[in-house]
Amino acid sequence: MSIDRERFDRSSESELEALSTADRVLAFLGVNDDRAFKASEIAHRTDRDDGAVSTALTRLKERGLVEHKGNYWAVTIDEERLEAHDGYARATALFNEQLGEEDRGAWREHTPDDTHPSVSEDDT
Repeated sequence: MSIDRERFDRSSESELEALSTADRVLAFLGVNDDRAFKASEIAHRTDRDDGAVSTALTRLKERGLVEHKGNYWAVTIDEERLEAHDGYARATALFNEQLGEEDRGAWREHTPDDTHPSVSEDDT
């Protein structure tokens, strides 16, 4: 992926570092947090080597950032753990730059007035 000269000139070296395989895998799973994938599909979708992705997934699991069941992998549902991970923050910043930040106001416009039936009064 190339960048324009203006971005090259105004960015620090750390801002221009490429995402590691683990960062790409975590970002991919984070964007697709409603699904689980086989390691080979993650490798294909992130344009990374199967072996590198398998190693990254194992390390991410050890850190509690992904979950593994059978042949499938998914991002953790522990949002605090994800937010504390530096690579996730870098990946999120990259996606925000490429796709634009989410508009929280637009999300709020479509928020239902009633709570979901699965939420009890004890949860609020």
